[in-house]
Amino acid sequence: MRVQTFSRAQIQQEFQFHCQTLAANDNRGFKQEFEDLNDVGKDLPTRAGDLEANREKNRYPYILPYDHCRVRLSVQNSYPHTDYINANFVPGGGSERDFICTQGPLPSTMADFWRMVWEQNVRIIIMVTALKHKDTVLCDKYWPLNRGTVYHGLIQVTTLTRKHGPDYFITTINLRQRDCPTDRIITHYYYPTWPDRGVPKNPSSLCIFTEHVRQHLQTIPRLGPAVVHCSAGVGRSGTFVTLLWLMQLCARGIKPDIRAAVEDLRLHRMWMVQNLEQYIFIHQCLLHWLYGGTSQSPQPQGASSTLSRHSQERPSSSSGRGNQAGRQHHHHHRQPQSTRQSLHPGNLLRRLLPSSLAFNPGSHNS
Repeated sequence: MRVQTFSRAQIQQEFQFHCQTLAANDNRGFKQEFEDLNDVGKDLPTRAGDLEANREKNRYPYILPYDHCRVRLSVQNSYPHTDYINANFVPGGGSERDFICTQGPLPSTMADFWRMVWEQNVRIIIMVTALKHKDTVLCDKYWPLNRGTVYHGLIQVTTLTRKHGPDYFITTINLRQRDCPTDRIITHYYYPTWPDRGVPKNPSSLCIFTEHVRQHLQTIPRLGPAVVHCSAGVGRSGTFVTLLWLMQLCARGIKPDIRAAVEDLRLHRMWMVQNLEQYIFIHQCLLHWLYGGTSQSPQPQGASSTLSRHSQERPSSSSGRGNQAGRQHHHHHRQPQSTRQSLHPGNLLRRLLPSSLAFNPGSHNS
């Protein structure tokens, strides 16, 4: 099966018209699309995260990993619940396991986080949150900010170098497991300027960052998934993965479908792309990128103004505490069988991208 491809100019023109249509009448189209996604995945079980033995491992009590695609750690000393971490495999352009989206590590889960990185052969970590916002801890510091070594369980974490990007930091980390002669090099991307439950200050900043990561993923051996996390691992993490996924499709001449991508992601982890502002911002960033927005280049006339008048609605907290009632209310809602089948894990990717073009950092090169 061959996928029809289009020139960048064709994709630009059609996508700009699509965005303008969605933005008309006070973003009515955006609001309708985002509302239509509200119940996606709400019926999927989260039994492991709900277990009493695992509750303290969740940063936020109502943001839990779906059982069907949760990352399973190796069982330690035959203890049954030591395989649990609040993390899901999610698609990103080539397979069902291109990325791992997870919460920001807690002091009690740092050893589990690094064990996941080691066991899944992760070579890139993308952190799209600050460590703190005012007095609120969004993510605990799980790596040395400057040169130095820390130990988390059996994993030795050594920061070798740290470089500044325009709005982000790139840290090279040496990872070694005790009693293991081999070590690994991890690249840690840290984008601290993305506000909790919000969006970055401008699309250019996130486009530059995402394009840098995208190009890096294309150049390294495809050994394991990349880890993406914010605080809860759903809002900013989902926004980043969606943008990277759609940039990858556009680079191959394939028309982007943001709604379909977010729907597929929400079948892998709850609340991916958490609010309307983030959903609109994906469109704004992708449009900016399509017009050369990995530099400080101007956007096309009308693109920014059309998409910048978002609603300021936001959910209560990324902890999900204010959404418990909503989650329970929709718990028994089931999508129509045809919709569930068409968006069954894997089908969306196979529809959009033939295997010969697949972007798959989760498998080995042939």
